[in-house]
Amino acid sequence: MPDLARLARIELAAAARLARWAGTGPGTAGPTGILDDTTLKEAADALDLTPGQIRAAWDRARLAGLIELHGGAARPGWRLRAWDNDDTAVLRGWVALFDAWSLAHPFVPGGGADDARAPADTDAALVAEVIEAAPQLLSFLHLSNGPVPIDTLLDLLRQRVAELRSERHEPPTDGAHDPLPGLLDWTLEAATLVGALGPRDPRRPDEVTLTPLGSWAVWVKLEQICVAAQGPAGHMEQSAETMLRACARLSPGPARAEYRAWLAARPVAPAVAELLDTARGDDALLRGLAFEALRVVGDPAEAAVRAGVDEPVLRPYAVLWLAEHGGGDPDDATGLLTREEATWLWVDTAAAVADHGEDHLLVSHLETAVQGSVPGLLEEVRNVGHPRTVQVLVALAAAHPDPAVAKAMRRAAFQVHTGEA
Repeated sequence: MPDLARLARIELAAAARLARWAGTGPGTAGPTGILDDTTLKEAADALDLTPGQIRAAWDRARLAGLIELHGGAARPGWRLRAWDNDDTAVLRGWVALFDAWSLAHPFVPGGGADDARAPADTDAALVAEVIEAAPQLLSFLHLSNGPVPIDTLLDLLRQRVAELRSERHEPPTDGAHDPLPGLLDWTLEAATLVGALGPRDPRRPDEVTLTPLGSWAVWVKLEQICVAAQGPAGHMEQSAETMLRACARLSPGPARAEYRAWLAARPVAPAVAELLDTARGDDALLRGLAFEALRVVGDPAEAAVRAGVDEPVLRPYAVLWLAEHGGGDPDDATGLLTREEATWLWVDTAAAVADHGEDHLLVSHLETAVQGSVPGLLEEVRNVGHPRTVQVLVALAAAHPDPAVAKAMRRAAFQVHTGEA
């Protein structure tokens, strides 16, 4: 692993230099994360790189977790702080870049000087299918354990794209065979630029080979797929919602194994998007379980979870996820929530218990409220605006053994229902 980490550090050397400069200098970016022209020039001058190299290093630093953006200001990510003494953090940073190769070097229709580049009117759906097919191409390269002719990869790509269309009951794309050589060229070029493929041998320009880093990354992912095939509950081919409902009946260890199995069976970005879509639903238990599954995803989920901070229904979970992912103590992470957010989260968790738990668990949940007293809790719960507040209070009233507390719960539920809160 040390040799692989050294190679990963070499691949990300410019990104790490830029991340350190951004953390100590005026490195800022707009809301979209794009460097402004002034900062771009300052970075180029300070690091003796061209503006193009700075843009590429900036994108790599963000994708590898070396830079984090907060309100348009760039600051070093936790991975940069571990850069010099944690080989695992370095390798995970490179794998994050490897997984995001299509973002690090996005497809430009008709761009570049290569005559094989796909035409400007290339169907976006076809580009997405090529991205989805790329892991199979890389797996074939790994299993071949040596140079592979590009024509062989092109045949494999055509076959895989046809299979994807057939699986979705979609007709073949008109003219797909014509853009595919250019799209394969882009895929191989991007994989080379992130360090997964080696430069072409001038003596054998029509063959490509995985680098040691690329071979290791593909081997790790193939191993994950083999583990996934042994998923304990057998839901790796089901939807996120179905898989999470099954995991609700499992203890934490087997549930995490099932998350890993489900995740290993599909591309990371769509899997993360599906988990977040499930978390946006009405079932509070699935919302919590979705974020447990996202903890298994780790780094590749960070950008999508960070975007979820702006969504009220996801915000408390996203804030806690990001804090824990950054190395914070889970017990201290709740301090990052406002009192209102903490109360909303308490109601959401109570809704999950009310729907899927037992009465004694719901009564025990009262002890976790930040207010410290039932009257204080009811005062704030009435005003928090959670859509399940009435149902939670009614369930608590039915479950609580103290008649006085139960009566207070019913009164609060009535007030919320009638708008008196």
